[in-house]
Amino acid sequence: MARDGDINEPTREFPDYPTSESLRDRAEGSPDHDREYAPGAPASGGGAARGLLWVLGAAALAVVVLLGVQATGLLPDFRNPFAKEQTDRSQPPLLKSIRDLSRYVAAEGNFQVVVDVQNDRRNVPDFLLNERTLFVGAGRVEAYVDFTKIADGAVVVSEDGKSAEIKLPAPQLGETDLDMDKSYVFAEQRGLINRLNDLVAGDPNRQQQVYKLAEDRITAAARDSGLTARAEENTRKMLEGLLRSLGYEKVTVTYAAP
Repeated sequence: MARDGDINEPTREFPDYPTSESLRDRAEGSPDHDREYAPGAPASGGGAARGLLWVLGAAALAVVVLLGVQATGLLPDFRNPFAKEQTDRSQPPLLKSIRDLSRYVAAEGNFQVVVDVQNDRRNVPDFLLNERTLFVGAGRVEAYVDFTKIADGAVVVSEDGKSAEIKLPAPQLGETDLDMDKSYVFAEQRGLINRLNDLVAGDPNRQQQVYKLAEDRITAAARDSGLTARAEENTRKMLEGLLRSLGYEKVTVTYAAP
């Protein structure tokens, strides 16, 4: 295509080239003006990225300020609203009585017994009505001499003061002390009717029969274990050592019939 030397018009092959004035207008112009020179160019994402950074920075600053204020103790502690709580409504202890003890505990036995007890009904299936408990009981029994029962004239001292005779009451066994920390139910079987009865009425003292049987078994075992004989020997040795330290050369200790 012929071009006239005096006419300089843009063509499709040769678009208009920028001049100094057009460059100045582009530098001072709006973004819309810039897009006129770059049709089809995507919009800049710098503004959205800067906004996201501002939001993240503000959130981090808020967390730091909140933690700092909480560390100073100005705000209450944040606690779990569903945390487990325990309420103690127990009554204060009531003193029933005080008793002076004047007895010498000379021996102690520790026992363990296995109680297997079953309560059922004749001609009734066990799955309907049955109570069977296998209980392991641990307890202790003390053997002591009660010095308050020493009768008048029970202590006889020789004229030369070198010998003494003491007559003591026979040793006796204390009550069986069942240690519930070491006792436990090993196995238990209950019928359907028994379980339903527990749901309806419930018996908090249901195991008392088992505890009583365990205590009786331990008491019987203590009687047959020779615990009172050990208490006699230990009490005799204690008194002999005590009186000999006071200058008595011969000490005789006897016991009354049980």
